[in-house]
Amino acid sequence: MNIAAAVGQLLGVVLAPLLPGLIQTLKARLQGRRGPSPLQPYRTLRRLWSKSAVDPEGTGVVYRLAPPLIVACLIAAVLLVPLGGRAGSFGLGHDALVLVGLLALARFTAATAAWDTGNGFALMGAARDLMIAVFGEALLLLALLVAALPAHSTDLRAMSTAAAGGQIWSAPAHWCGAFAFALVILVETGRQPIDSPDTHLELTMIHEGPLLEYAGRDLALLHWAAAARHWVVLVLGAGLFLPHPRGFAASLGVEVAEVIALCTALALVETSEAKMRILRVPLLLGLGCAIALAGAGLSIGGAT
Repeated sequence: MNIAAAVGQLLGVVLAPLLPGLIQTLKARLQGRRGPSPLQPYRTLRRLWSKSAVDPEGTGVVYRLAPPLIVACLIAAVLLVPLGGRAGSFGLGHDALVLVGLLALARFTAATAAWDTGNGFALMGAARDLMIAVFGEALLLLALLVAALPAHSTDLRAMSTAAAGGQIWSAPAHWCGAFAFALVILVETGRQPIDSPDTHLELTMIHEGPLLEYAGRDLALLHWAAAARHWVVLVLGAGLFLPHPRGFAASLGVEVAEVIALCTALALVETSEAKMRILRVPLLLGLGCAIALAGAGLSIGGAT
């Protein structure tokens, strides 16, 4: 079964762009538009990959190394997240804290590259992204803590196994963790009401801001990395906070359906909610942190 899980994790590297494509298609349907095909991200990646990269004047090694380093972090993150409660042995371990570190390193690298360019709009987007990350990464850690307490481990496989079955849904702590992780999904995927993935106005960009100076193959790598974040958080959310059976095959099938359901939920949220004022985002994420802390306290206190 570990071999099957390993193959599925490797396929995640290829299938990751399908998730943002599916979200955009569903959102268009909900808004009464035909919209793009779910395969549109692959076409965009192919078009960008056929173009040469451009180095802005004055940039150095930080700018040049950022895209491959970000992609390496996200590939490692994809290979860390278990499927159906199982994971292959890629020499990376399966610790949740390592996953948090990889996502944080990728974000820090993008912000550093924006500083290297000296572009005002890129710096503005990076500053906003880092401000949100202060709360978003704390929220991610607390949500994973709530999932780790029943498993008595930060091993993602053990956490997924502990979340299997229906008994855990009677625990209020699990509901608190699920709500907190729902906010994590919005932060990590850059979706409304936290950010708007469709904006082309530099003054309002957050996640897209640090990418303004990139083009060609470098931009293709960064677009894939953004899609890989969708894969990581959606698969992780399905495996740790949504109901699934204990067997590998059944659990994998249910997780696929749950990931599609989460994509549909993101499309619904983007259709029904406007983008928040940026200064209100920390308040929302702070509320999520408080709820996650309450869930951790309930779990430690043995509340049922």
